Order: sequence, then structure tokens, then C-alpha cells
Amino acid sequence: MNLDIEATLGQMSQALVAYCDEKKIENPVVVGIHSGGVWVAERLIKALSTNVPLATLDITFYRDDFTRAGLHPKVKQTSLPAIENQHIILVDDVLMSGRTIRAAMNEIFDYGRPASISLAILYDLNQGELPIKADVVGQVLTLNPDQRVKLSGPDPIKVSLIET
Repeated sequence: MNLDIEATLGQMSQALVAYCDEKKIENPVVVGIHSGGVWVAERLIKALSTNVPLATLDITFYRDDFTRAGLHPKVKQTSLPAIENQHIILVDDVLMSGRTIRAAMNEIFDYGRPASISLAILYDLNQGELPIKADVVGQVLTLNPDQRVKLSGPDPIKVSLIET
């Protein structure tokens, strides 16, 4: 399995620019989900024509597993500009069940009603539990049940497969 993150980020940047051109999305609000999604978004925003600074989202309190025993969140800052009628590019590192993305969209709608939300994912594990699909995907990975993707960063961003 090839996990060349620089090549994947480069291909993903090109695909995102083409997607925005095709959809006629100008000046999008790029929103990275803490922490890995922010690291990926910092790289992707450089390829886009936008004058809106990178926005960040902490979905900790929007997760559906927040009340489970043993969850001790390290809350990070949410920083969103005015999003009413804006085109959002939501960025995360890994799409697994879709629950993180659902939580992120819930939080975004608490801030206003965007014109659209497009999803850009570095690694899609194709293990969806919810009907959520990415518009732009860096790479689709097929993992063994005991494997997980781990990003470390932010500078440089590194990816590794870990055994659970």
C-alpha cells in the first residue's frame, strides 16, 4: 500500500481546484476539522483562489459518542467566519463511519446556513455507517480490521498504519 502523503496531497489539491472550477465555487470557506483535517486544509487552501482565511472546527461536543464512559476530550478552538450563503469546503484526514462529518455539519449549521458544503477527505476507508460520501478524495484505502491510519504533524505531515 502506497502512503506517499506528499503525492496524495498534490493530487488532492489538483482535484479540489478542478472540482471548484466545475461547480463554479469561487472564494470558498475552507474549514479543517481538528486536528488532522486542519493540517490537510492548511495544505489544500494554498491551491485555491480564496481570500477567506482558513477556518477550523472542533466537533468534540457534537459527537454522538461524547457521553460514553472514558471519553476525555481535549477541546480545541472553533474559528468560523460568517458562513451564511457561503460555499464551504469541509476537510478531514480520514473518512471512516461518517460520524465526524455529521457532527461537523451539525456544528456548521449552528453558525448559519451555507450555500453548499463540499467534502474533501485525504483517506477514505470505505467503511461508511452513514450516507456520507466525499466530493474529493486523496486516496481510498482498504485496511485489515486491526489496522488504523494515523496522521502526525503538522509540519511535516506524516502518515502511518498502526495495528490496534
